[in-house]
Amino acid sequence: MSTSENLYEQIGGRERIAAIVDEFYDRVLDDETVVHFFDDMDMAAQRAHMTQFLSSVADGPVEYTGGEMRDVHEPLDLEREHFAAVATHLEGALRAFDVPDEKVEAVMAEVAALEDDVLCR
Repeated sequence: MSTSENLYEQIGGRERIAAIVDEFYDRVLDDETVVHFFDDMDMAAQRAHMTQFLSSVADGPVEYTGGEMRDVHEPLDLEREHFAAVATHLEGALRAFDVPDEKVEAVMAEVAALEDDVLCR
């Protein structure tokens, strides 16, 4: 692996990130504490959106075009335990694809930085 590769390339690019996102949502949708937030959601669109988001967070050749985190999540009335559950599922999905620890930590640091906006604090 070239040290000049960005995090997106180190993780494996779009196809691998899309597979990680599929694993992530499989975990989320099996979790009774958060599944209800996705009841009326178009999951194909949500998976595509999350693939775009994760690719952007990993410095991929993708510009995140979703709404502001605070605006998108405000109607959901999320609590800290919801954020933690979803973050745990993302970390688990990354690890299921053998993403190296330092890469998992880099992605999770980016996600953790969004907590206040997602929880509208």
